[in-house]
Amino acid sequence: MSSRRARNGIIAAAAALAFTAGCSEQPDTIASQAPPVPSTESTAAATFSPRTAEVKTLATGLRAPWGVAFLPDGGALVTERDTRRIVRVGPGSSGGRLTVTEVGMIREADSGGEGGLLGIAVSPQYAQDKTVFLYYTADDDNRIARWKLGGRPEPIVTGIPISGIHNGGRLAFGPDGFLYATTGDAATRGNSQDLKSLGGKILRMTPDGKPAPGNPYGTLVWSYGHRNVQGIAWDSGGHLWATEFGQNTWDEINRIEPGKNYGWPEVEGAAGDGRYTDPVVAWPTDEASCSGAAMAGDVLVAACLRGERLWLVPVRADGTLRAAPAAALVGEYGRLRDAHTAPDGSVWVLTSNHDGRGEPVESDDRILAVTLAPA
Repeated sequence: MSSRRARNGIIAAAAALAFTAGCSEQPDTIASQAPPVPSTESTAAATFSPRTAEVKTLATGLRAPWGVAFLPDGGALVTERDTRRIVRVGPGSSGGRLTVTEVGMIREADSGGEGGLLGIAVSPQYAQDKTVFLYYTADDDNRIARWKLGGRPEPIVTGIPISGIHNGGRLAFGPDGFLYATTGDAATRGNSQDLKSLGGKILRMTPDGKPAPGNPYGTLVWSYGHRNVQGIAWDSGGHLWATEFGQNTWDEINRIEPGKNYGWPEVEGAAGDGRYTDPVVAWPTDEASCSGAAMAGDVLVAACLRGERLWLVPVRADGTLRAAPAAALVGEYGRLRDAHTAPDGSVWVLTSNHDGRGEPVESDDRILAVTLAPA
């Protein structure tokens, strides 16, 4: 492990529940306000009562799986953070479970703390280029690389700040065809407001790692002022949604717009300050700590670690809330790391009970296929 890496702590706990709220135990550096009453807009559709119609266990025996991306044949590639393995899951099955086969190990990745082999995305042209994109922690930085099964990773973005915590790590191709990446502040608060730093940002790039056309600053930066984003997904109207770990009080779901400042470290939760964009939803950390995110129809599914649940957030195509969020699977499967929409419309959910903070059972870690009942 590099001496330049600070393995220094875990995401802080918190209490109290509200929508678009925020405060902190450190009022000298973070804005504070009382929780507002949920808006009429967010609670208007009182008939929304989501539930899981079916939960199937697809695979067992994984170790701290972190990200998943689907291949054209319906199988998926899954990363394991600490082992640095990439496994192929399905499409074949055996004994009632999908087959799991190791297809690579990223030895360049440095596992430790919250770092290691993190996000994964499959090229939209995979049938032609056979290319996969990886986000991983190296000795001295976090980086994004192209990779082909059986090969060595080819870095396309380096210099993303590194720490034992707050490494970000999610990758996904947007509906515009560009690659998006989430980064953390790497436990250095100033990174998030510094537009010259890649830390505490959502990045948007070409498959070569260059700034995508239309980026607001002509750089890789798409949005800033983030503490540690680990989940992104797009609704039917093309709006980008992101889950974000807070510090002491509020975990957030934000609707992301290019060039907007989401407040960290000046704000945790909502500030009601025109300089910053407030979250659409905020929960206390012990009810959330949401990592991965997926869209299931018009419901944003957020997989939560400390909260050990899925938060189901109904959204409209115009990017607003249709109703108040509801929790599902509370405490049933332990820590939930990622959620990803599968080709059949179900949501694959990865448990994370072997990540050093969970209480694994014999079958952990698992991949679940969750189907939501019609609302």
